[in-house]
Amino acid sequence: MRMHRRDAMLRLGALTGGAMTLPRLLAAERSNAGVRPPSGKSCIFLFMWGGQPQQDMWDLKPGAPDGVRSPFSPIQTRVPGLQLCDQLPRLSEHAEKLAIVRSLTHSHSDHGVSVYHALTGRPMLPPRTFPGNARQRSDFPAIGSIFSYLGGGSALPASISIPRAVAHDGVFYAGTHAGFLGSSHDPIELGRVFNHVQVGPRNDPPAIPLTLPSDMSLARLQARRGLRNLLQDSDRAMQNTAGVRAFDSNFETAYRLLHSTTIRDALNLEAEPASVRDRYGRNEYGESFLTARRLVEAGVRLVSVNWMFITPAAKVYNVWDAHGGLNDLEHGQTGYGMLKADYCLPAFDRAFSALLDDLAQRGLIADTLVACAGEFGRTPRINGNNGRDHWPFCYSAVLAGAGIQGGAIYGASDSQAAYVKENPVTPGDYLATVCKACGLDPNSEVRDQEGRPFKICDGEPIAAILG
Repeated sequence: MRMHRRDAMLRLGALTGGAMTLPRLLAAERSNAGVRPPSGKSCIFLFMWGGQPQQDMWDLKPGAPDGVRSPFSPIQTRVPGLQLCDQLPRLSEHAEKLAIVRSLTHSHSDHGVSVYHALTGRPMLPPRTFPGNARQRSDFPAIGSIFSYLGGGSALPASISIPRAVAHDGVFYAGTHAGFLGSSHDPIELGRVFNHVQVGPRNDPPAIPLTLPSDMSLARLQARRGLRNLLQDSDRAMQNTAGVRAFDSNFETAYRLLHSTTIRDALNLEAEPASVRDRYGRNEYGESFLTARRLVEAGVRLVSVNWMFITPAAKVYNVWDAHGGLNDLEHGQTGYGMLKADYCLPAFDRAFSALLDDLAQRGLIADTLVACAGEFGRTPRINGNNGRDHWPFCYSAVLAGAGIQGGAIYGASDSQAAYVKENPVTPGDYLATVCKACGLDPNSEVRDQEGRPFKICDGEPIAAILG
């Protein structure tokens, strides 16, 4: 008897005990058309959702007037003339590895519009502000999906996001998936992968299972794979639709990942010495930075660590969007109290410095780029709630490793870190630099759904900091 497509899908879902959410989300076999061989480079992209305050971290202005000047003090690093804030003492010991770009600039202060620009390198036209900024298949692909498309060929996913997608209130931000490149190049968004106690409530998307259900052995999985093949053979016409072809390739990738221990091993932080975990910090972001190192070491080309935290009541805290007046439900901190709390600047300082140290000790830093950026910066003036608001006109970002010239400052801001004074850098320029450092030609092209060609980056690499 002929089995219809719907019946086949239901049977497969039932046979896997609900684990078929994994194939739906995973990237599939990649087409070889237009794909360049892998360069062997990897990237850890630290995405600081909400925007780090440049005046309080990377570009302090101790001579600025009250109300603009940071309450933090500058400290000298190992690099003459390069200062960081006094809340980053560990990171200051690694300044010789850092290139600080102090002249990033664009013109939109909405989170969603700016996230799109920051992660695709292109302005969103027309702008779609929250909640209308949900990602669409017509969007330009995110940087991780570009890595997947141009660097394909591996059985492992090319791009993974931890510890959560850039999303809240049910809206997954535009610019965070493959857009018109299709679902086979979407990043893997693992959801919750850590077991330690969190700060405050959560409303993350569910975690993707990377283990088989308790009642399923590998032999049973293999048998069900055989059933899937039988169903395909009995209904070849069903395979002519794009949706089912995507299901097929997603199933294959999911099967390989479930059968292989590579990703599961990389996510197992219990394999790390306690001293290493302590150095990164026993918190969500310390463990995310450590997991990112383990994933690139396992062969994943780009790992995004998305530093954001949204409560079920849509309150934002424990992040860089420190307007002030938004209470940390656990600690009662606002504004600068929030930045100074253990889970913000101190956690960032500990995790980032441990990552750089670890990459250097393991001989990975020459082949691994670490990029740290948000979607914008913060206002030069401190507001009445003891915080800073959105500011896209001038902000800072950081690069390290993969041949980047360390101990460098590129660009300059004015006396209040409000506007670019020298060498403006667009988000497209920054992502072009990321691509170039990782062996991808920024002039490479992708084609949209109508077949129109586009450069992968709407910008030029910063030659002065490329090795």
